Amino acid sequence: MAEWLTELFAANDIFNATTLLHYWDGFVKTVQLVFLSLVIGLIIALPLGILRTSEKRWISWPIWFYTYVFRGTPLLIQLYIIYYGVTVIDGIQESIWWTIFKEPFYPALIAFVLNTAAYTTEIIRGAIEQTPRGELEAARAYGMSAGQTLRRIILPNALRRALPAYSNEVIFMLHASAIASVVTIVDLTGAARDINARFYAPFEAFGFVALIYLVLTFILIFIFRNLENRLMAHLKPRA
Repeated sequence: MAEWLTELFAANDIFNATTLLHYWDGFVKTVQLVFLSLVIGLIIALPLGILRTSEKRWISWPIWFYTYVFRGTPLLIQLYIIYYGVTVIDGIQESIWWTIFKEPFYPALIAFVLNTAAYTTEIIRGAIEQTPRGELEAARAYGMSAGQTLRRIILPNALRRALPAYSNEVIFMLHASAIASVVTIVDLTGAARDINARFYAPFEAFGFVALIYLVLTFILIFIFRNLENRLMAHLKPRA
């Protein structure tokens, strides 16, 4: 692998200071977009996941409908609707909101946040519903209120159970962020598109970006695996 990379850099003029800087700018944009999407999406999904388990239909059904729509439609279509759809709203270009929607970054961020929040809501909901009944009965036996049981028993254990599925969602969002380039955002994929258009070298331009995505994916897998091992250490059999 190292020899192949050395030959790739040596044999092509596209890997110069200018193009590498362009890749770096795209890398920063990708990291910003994915990180903000995941953080904001998780903040939204946590209360929605709790409310999704409510037995009151007027609470759980609207959340179910939201998750159904955003999990049942392609992220690319959602991005197009938010990016292009807001421009047809009467008066939007004369309002203060236009300062947000005229830049492609924020419509993409909104689309990614709504999408990942929908998936994460269902992940949290499923983890909460998997709480063993014995733990709930023990909490009631100790005299814990519903709020205390949720805070001390249900949520900590549910978040541990949700971690493997959520790690997959994080990796999915990293890969899905590549579609941001279709709305003129110069992320990693957008940088590769620009460099390919300049040098007509699709293999080198997109292959280099694929390698970056691969490295980022392995880093995320390493982080989540170590986090899972730490949080699940009490479940492992003792030697």
